[in-house]
Amino acid sequence: MTGLFGHFHLLKPFMASISGKLRDIDGWLRNRLRYCIWTDWKKPERKRKNLISLGADQHHAYVWSRTRKGGWAIAQSPILGTTVTLKRLQQRGYESMLEYYVKVAPQLNEPPYARPAWPALT
Repeated sequence: MTGLFGHFHLLKPFMASISGKLRDIDGWLRNRLRYCIWTDWKKPERKRKNLISLGADQHHAYVWSRTRKGGWAIAQSPILGTTVTLKRLQQRGYESMLEYYVKVAPQLNEPPYARPAWPALT
């Protein structure tokens, strides 16, 4: 990810829209992680047990574990959105790209008028 932000560092004049783009990428990435988790569970019974352990009620866990929808549709469904939450993903090591960007490049996040136009000569 460092290379990606290095690329955006070269595009300083266009930085105003980077936070929106990173939010969009984060949303897609979270859905992709949910998809990977769902496909990793493989069998319907394992899906049901894992959904129950993540807080879904038994009826919804049974219905969603045996759905015929594809993995990508399930990744965007309410059942995975409420069980595989952002907080749980962060506990497992997921770091938002926007948070990482703010941490790595804080000087790019301040407005241009907050910095001196020319460095002070001493």
